[in-house]
Amino acid sequence: MIDPSILLIGFGLGLRHAIDPDHVVVVSALARDEASAWRSVRVAALWGAGHTASLLGVGLLIVLAGVRLPALFERVAELLVAALLIGLGLWTLARSRSNAPASPARHRTSGSAARSFAVGVVHGLAGSAAIVLLATTSLASPWISAAYLGLFGLGTIMGMVALTLAMAWPLHWTTRRGGRIERSVDVIAGALSLALGVAMLYGPG
Repeated sequence: MIDPSILLIGFGLGLRHAIDPDHVVVVSALARDEASAWRSVRVAALWGAGHTASLLGVGLLIVLAGVRLPALFERVAELLVAALLIGLGLWTLARSRSNAPASPARHRTSGSAARSFAVGVVHGLAGSAAIVLLATTSLASPWISAAYLGLFGLGTIMGMVALTLAMAWPLHWTTRRGGRIERSVDVIAGALSLALGVAMLYGPG
């Protein structure tokens, strides 16, 4: 019989996982370029869906099919996330130097849905091996492990949506204000993204 508390732990850890610094930095940057708070929430949900898709893909291959990941898999995934964070940081810093005032056209970027999902997929790959290892070593059945991973992914989606909903108003307030306030936020966000990316790039691995 499945102990519900085990599955609830998976859901709770997914909620906690959503607020990892690299997740928050990337999703807030993606969400800030949307035209409304609700479109920002959609970006967060799509990021979470991509994250869950890659996590479940890797997890089910391991717990149900017995596939073994190469030793370098986790490090390569981390390097991809580091490159993404560095690129995002440089782009945000470059944008902050622009003297052009904010305009609604800036926030109606094409392909935002696909981009948000793809970024989520990359983030889901980084860290997936450790999450799956925890599930497989702590739970008796592969099917329980699969359910645990599914609830972990659901928690991640819901956590990121809730966090983005809370951040949406201040993010869009700075965008509407424009000028020095918007540039200052861009500088802070870009520097933070760049610092996180460099830390991942040169971190242990």
